[in-house]
Amino acid sequence: MKNMNQTRESHFVLTAYFDTGPLRFLLFLLVLVLLVLIVFCNLLLVVVICVSRSLHEPMFLFLCSLFVNELLGSSALFPFLLLQMLADVHRVSAPLCFLQVFVVYSYAGVEFANLAVMAFDRYLAICRPLQYRALMTSGRTGALLVLVWFYPLLAVTVLVSLTSGLQRCGNAIHGVFCDNYSVVKLACSDATFINVYGLAILCLLVLFPALLILYSYGRILRVCLSGSRQTRHKAVSTCTPHLASLLNFSFGCVFEIVQSRFDMSGVPGALRVLLSLYYLTCQPLFTPVLYGLNLTRIRSLCGRLLCGEK
Repeated sequence: MKNMNQTRESHFVLTAYFDTGPLRFLLFLLVLVLLVLIVFCNLLLVVVICVSRSLHEPMFLFLCSLFVNELLGSSALFPFLLLQMLADVHRVSAPLCFLQVFVVYSYAGVEFANLAVMAFDRYLAICRPLQYRALMTSGRTGALLVLVWFYPLLAVTVLVSLTSGLQRCGNAIHGVFCDNYSVVKLACSDATFINVYGLAILCLLVLFPALLILYSYGRILRVCLSGSRQTRHKAVSTCTPHLASLLNFSFGCVFEIVQSRFDMSGVPGALRVLLSLYYLTCQPLFTPVLYGLNLTRIRSLCGRLLCGEK
């Protein structure tokens, strides 16, 4: 009987939106302001790093890649969210839904890969300072940047291609934006292969970078405990923003994974929505503010660019 109800609906309905009455215009304005801040902060730092030859070093190039990725993640959510907040019917066309899945998952994969490469770069700079320039050449830096973007985009492209080909028995997504697992749960046909592949790329895009980060910081911690006070200060000043960014992003991702796979009906709807949006809203703003305020060279160059300081 299940096969009798197979459908290839041209749209999905997002059921997590609720009526906020006149407040929706205030919420729309707040989200719009947040979007402007995110675009301004990240774009400013990308421009500063690109035009300042003194910042054409591996650490800052990896940061530039991170800021570009924050812009990518924001573009996947905010314009869509603004339109849905003013709409009376919360639906999204199937092609746009799969495009959103692709961009959101690519953003998450690139974020973890970028943070892993940054951790490895800090390990080389702190634990092997005399060999750093020989090990982190411009060619190797470029190859790492290509890897950071290429393998998440490829893995997610295959995932979305598999999911979009499924026969579906419904079109209701219990969220405020499209995610792959919610679409897979609508499948009439056997989705075992997609689920296995999804777990595989979860390990590839999350577990492997996490292990590299743990290894890098384990080695850094070992050097700090046995090194001089100056070494410890350098490690703390350069690694603290990176660790804070990693923990912030990981928290948002863990909640989103848990929410999509387990019954969260005991959690108030508004709180579920806020936590679901957390890693796509806070991280793009948190990262540039954190690095812009903590890295003196970037902060001073931003001041020169904006205020004409000498």
